[in-house]
Amino acid sequence: MNYCIIFGSPRKRGNTANLLSVVMDELRDRDNEISYFDVYESDIAGCKACLGCQDDPDDICCVIQDDMQPILKAVADSDVVVIAAPVYVWSAPAPVKAVLDRLVYAGCKYYGDDPHGPSLYEGKKLALVTTCGYPVERGTDLFVEALRRFCKHTKMDYIGMLGERHRNLKEPFMDETKRRHAIAFADRLNDVGGEQ
Repeated sequence: MNYCIIFGSPRKRGNTANLLSVVMDELRDRDNEISYFDVYESDIAGCKACLGCQDDPDDICCVIQDDMQPILKAVADSDVVVIAAPVYVWSAPAPVKAVLDRLVYAGCKYYGDDPHGPSLYEGKKLALVTTCGYPVERGTDLFVEALRRFCKHTKMDYIGMLGERHRNLKEPFMDETKRRHAIAFADRLNDVGGEQ
């Protein structure tokens, strides 16, 4: 399986990074291919809604030449896209939001001359690894709903979330329970990702 991991946290060794590290190690141990992008370290402009991407109905593409180009290629080549980001104001941090905005136009070919054009993401799967300060069900609900709607619109399959809470930055985040949850989530990604 081919996974595209979009990491969107400013803290390189923070909570989301710790969870994601376990998930990625487990996926690699199963001989999956992983493309990894740290979007906080990338130069990714916001979508300009210029519709230049609609001129090529067969390619996930964007006319803006920046660090989004390798992400678009990796998403095109992937079976599963994993968004790994903390919750910021009940949603994705700004760099992740820029990626999602660019992805919608780049691969959904129904914004230009053909309102019935294809989604080039159809059949791909999307999952979320996230952390928050509220109880998970209240801290992640709007972010998850946004991704569910993103998937419905792009014809991707939303396959679930690994979400963990951290109430106080003075306390350690990772523990054996969270590690087990991350391993189980990687197992699930591997199993569901393999269903074609």
